Amino acid sequence: MTDVQWTASPEPAEGPTGRITAIRGAVVEVRFSGPAPAINTRLLAGPEGRSVIEVADLIDGHTAQGLLLNPGARVALGMAVTDTGGPLTAPVGAGVLGRMIDVFGAPLDGKGPLKDVDYLPIHRPPVPLTRRRPGGEIFQTGIKAIDLLSPIERGGKAGLFGGAGVGKTVLITEIIHNMVAEYEGVSLFCGIGERSREAEELYREMQATGVLEGAVLVFGQMNESPGARFRVAHTALTIAEHFRDAQNRDVMVLIDNIFRFVQAGAEVSGLLGRIPSRVGYQPTLASELGALEERICNTDAGAITSIQAVYVPADDFTDPAATHVFSHLSASVALSRKRASEGLYPAIDPLKSASKMLTPGTVSDRHYRIAREVRRVLAEYEALSDIIAMLGLEELSEADRATVARARRLERFLTQPFFTTEQFTGLGGRFVPLEETLTGCARILSGEMSGLPESAFYMVGAIDEVGKRTEAA
Repeated sequence: MTDVQWTASPEPAEGPTGRITAIRGAVVEVRFSGPAPAINTRLLAGPEGRSVIEVADLIDGHTAQGLLLNPGARVALGMAVTDTGGPLTAPVGAGVLGRMIDVFGAPLDGKGPLKDVDYLPIHRPPVPLTRRRPGGEIFQTGIKAIDLLSPIERGGKAGLFGGAGVGKTVLITEIIHNMVAEYEGVSLFCGIGERSREAEELYREMQATGVLEGAVLVFGQMNESPGARFRVAHTALTIAEHFRDAQNRDVMVLIDNIFRFVQAGAEVSGLLGRIPSRVGYQPTLASELGALEERICNTDAGAITSIQAVYVPADDFTDPAATHVFSHLSASVALSRKRASEGLYPAIDPLKSASKMLTPGTVSDRHYRIAREVRRVLAEYEALSDIIAMLGLEELSEADRATVARARRLERFLTQPFFTTEQFTGLGGRFVPLEETLTGCARILSGEMSGLPESAFYMVGAIDEVGKRTEAA
């Protein structure tokens, strides 16, 4: 990626001027001659106001503690600080489409300054309940395991949970790819604590596939200050809300990784000297996450659908960060290290994944019936796995052996080659409509496919490919 091209947002009228009286890492203490500015106010320091400070705490009526959001900029004791009188702002409008920007709205793609944009404050209250519109429609991803067992709600929030290296980012990029043909709204990718390599790869891939013109990429990269990483999601949601409310468009917000938002909040809390809560997280974890997540909703103007990757520390799903994110989601897709080690990709755990949409009143009766039966068969297989490991498959009853055969074929059928991994696997990607997934699972459950080898079900799209693969062999 190219160097950041600085484009400051239009400045409000200048307020009182203060002086920096203390610097502790990324925390700056500012003394004002008049009353101290409100929390979340943007302060500017240094040449041309390049050092951006956000007020995080008030020490007394004239002294504020702020977070330096761009530590690369020079600050020094005694330096003059200007109160802008308002919060951080984000660029909104048609001019951000096809662009990659940072938390301040500065372009990262080397295409010059943003044009045809307005600026809105990034701190905004959630939509009141009276203006919200209930969802209920299924958003098809073309990924068999997700559409069957944890369907995503259009206008809802879905989380992809997993530890390091189990495939969360790959799933996110595959959903972006599959969404292009199906989704007619705006796509917004928010990278929180992303590696520069991942950001550049995603940008180039979206450019190559022609998706970029209808998308916005907002990044707070891993090397940036915790304050910038903590606020980049607010910048992204401000852009999404403008497309929904002002342009009446549906927006797909993909966040990778929401855990790093929590992590940045914990760093900010530590820098400000607040006493940590359980497992070292900030005491304000629930309220900070809630203030962000509650902005993602449907209104009469349009819908914001969000898919969020959630890193699970040490694969511990009871970690406070994971449990707090869980409470905001309508669907959760759990990724399993055990399945990844067995080569079953996507490594989605069918028994831990769930969706509030998988109810008879929301999905079709056929979908609900097949999904329940798939779960039952896989759960029975899991219960029998210890017996098989100790005594062998031969010791099982005939009915149990039939259950195991169906379960192993279902496990392999729910794997799928991805478009975004073609260069690594050599297998062409597959987009599988929900009806074909249901048909395939129904045929396996009926025992119709029991005569075919298990390997024929591995890494296929629709069930018809299994027969063709067997004939070819």
